[in-house]
Amino acid sequence: MTTTTLAVLVPLLPFLGAAAGLLLGRTAPGFVRPLAVLPTLAALVLAAIVAVRQGGDASITAATELTPTGSIPIELALYIDGFAALVALVVGLVATCVQIYSTGYLRDDPRYPSYAALVSLFTSAMFLVVYSGDLIVLLVGWEVMGICSYFLVGHYWETPEARAASIKAFLVTKLGDVPFLIGLFALATDAGSFRITKVLDTVAHGGLDHPTVIALLLLAGVAGKSAQFPLHTWLPDAMAGPTPVSALIHAATMVAAGVYFIARLLPVFEASSAAMVTLAAMAAVTMLGSGLAALAQDDIKRVLAYSTIGQLGYMTGALAVGDRGAAVFHLLSHGAFKALLFLAAGVIIHAAGTNSLAAMSRMSHLRERVPDAFWTMTVALLALAAIPPFSGFFSKESVLGAAEHITAGHTEHAPGAAGWIVLVAGLVTALLTAAYATRLWLLTFQGRGAEAPDHGRQPLTMTVVLWVLAVPSLALGGLAYRTLPDWFDGNDLAPTLVTSVLGTGVALAGGLVTYAAWRHRAGLAARVPLGAVAAHPEGDAGRVEAEAIATHAPAYGDVAFAPDPADPGRLLLGPLHRHAAVGFHLDAVYQALFVRPVQAGARLVRFLDHEVVDTYVRGAGALPRWLGAAVRRAQTGNVQTYVSALLAGTVVLAVAALLVASGA
Repeated sequence: MTTTTLAVLVPLLPFLGAAAGLLLGRTAPGFVRPLAVLPTLAALVLAAIVAVRQGGDASITAATELTPTGSIPIELALYIDGFAALVALVVGLVATCVQIYSTGYLRDDPRYPSYAALVSLFTSAMFLVVYSGDLIVLLVGWEVMGICSYFLVGHYWETPEARAASIKAFLVTKLGDVPFLIGLFALATDAGSFRITKVLDTVAHGGLDHPTVIALLLLAGVAGKSAQFPLHTWLPDAMAGPTPVSALIHAATMVAAGVYFIARLLPVFEASSAAMVTLAAMAAVTMLGSGLAALAQDDIKRVLAYSTIGQLGYMTGALAVGDRGAAVFHLLSHGAFKALLFLAAGVIIHAAGTNSLAAMSRMSHLRERVPDAFWTMTVALLALAAIPPFSGFFSKESVLGAAEHITAGHTEHAPGAAGWIVLVAGLVTALLTAAYATRLWLLTFQGRGAEAPDHGRQPLTMTVVLWVLAVPSLALGGLAYRTLPDWFDGNDLAPTLVTSVLGTGVALAGGLVTYAAWRHRAGLAARVPLGAVAAHPEGDAGRVEAEAIATHAPAYGDVAFAPDPADPGRLLLGPLHRHAAVGFHLDAVYQALFVRPVQAGARLVRFLDHEVVDTYVRGAGALPRWLGAAVRRAQTGNVQTYVSALLAGTVVLAVAALLVASGA
């Protein structure tokens, strides 16, 4: 079987699995789980074969015209280079792990058949984005992921949070997709084709007439899909969906699509220095803002959501300095450890028996109850914090090294200003990342909160997946930075001395400072009396402890209590904490600038429609009705009445004629 045929089957198999799952979900429920897992697993195997055959060498291309358009043709095209081959491999691995994990996590969910089918369709759409060689076909996969995210985030549609989150995710991403679509058409117009290879050839020969406008329009779509400032607000709210969906969206699909798109068409963005600086500024604000927000969240999934936003900022930062190899390297590494983080969080939530107990301040004795999640999440958090020799260290250092290289001055790929912006923001974010990763680990596994009921051991399908993902989280970076340059553009991905020392140093500092703050707050919290706790509804020790520490209240005596929300985030952020906890009020800003004016405009239009337009319409209908009623009353059928009216009319006309004659 040819490599092209195998590549076509990679997105096709999950699509067929999704269709079969929807058809057989009610009539043959026993086939639902095999139809969810086996097609995705087969796609992973085929993606691995395609990657081996591609081998990082010449790109695999094939195309056939999809339909005649009369102008720019739309082609069903493949374009598989080293980037596409490896990204597809990670997509298949994470999607397979999520499907296997979901068989245990959602084993009692009555809507599991539709859930599994949508996950398969989601996976198929991402494969289509990765392998597509035509921008319109890529757009199809891009939009299918958007509608799948709407349904999957809103899986628990009985809850208002899930309904609101699904609508928000759909609308915010569509807000970016409108300029994105315009940018695609403008790009194809300048290049004369939607084929990616022809677009890149046009750029190489300076054929783009409006590179800055096109790049900025495309960036709007990327900001929405990859949750970058200012269109990132949908991603933390998307945690209302099932945890395996969060793992899929955050690790290998949806948010990774925007980063991959820029990497695919990086020369288009490099043609405009303004676009590269804009991309660097967007990445810097995203990294710093998400790091601060993550440090203030109490829900474990929202911490990971803001973490994803920040790590995507690293990837777009690498692209802003013209190094797509470093960006995709971090995308691959992040895909493994972020999927592990979310799935381990799912085990923790599953142990509590409900999504509502995801608050870290209420967790207690979890290290003993979920040892698999403890050890694997520890590995993933070390990778997230970029501690050597875990995978995140090598991929993050490749980003910082690329930024350092650009700081020497303007290159043909990116301006020097972009390098400085990304480097400084990346180092500060490394400090924040280590801080919130340490905080998450301490509050989750060393916390003294209210212990949730023990719901027994987790299904084997859930714990096995954690250990599978722990392997690349631990070993991928050290192996990949030596071999990946051959698959990418040949750029060196090895850590540089300066950024390695700086990055590791600030990460260790962030972790140690957070640990010290946690010890300090735990000591203060331990002196709050049990009587003070009992005086509040539901034993709300969190408010008592927060007030005691905030006001530096005197010691009440060495009396321990539970629960104990000894959160170091309050001490580290100080007065910034309450702003960071709500995402720096960006949703409120959007509410004031966009939502309320639109709602006011809608109310005005409704008023005008009901009170003005409808009044004229009703008046236009009332006048003929009144005339008709008057005429109808005159038609009595009485001949004497008609003769009397005729005589009266004759008299009136005669009198009028006499008056006219006398006046003349």
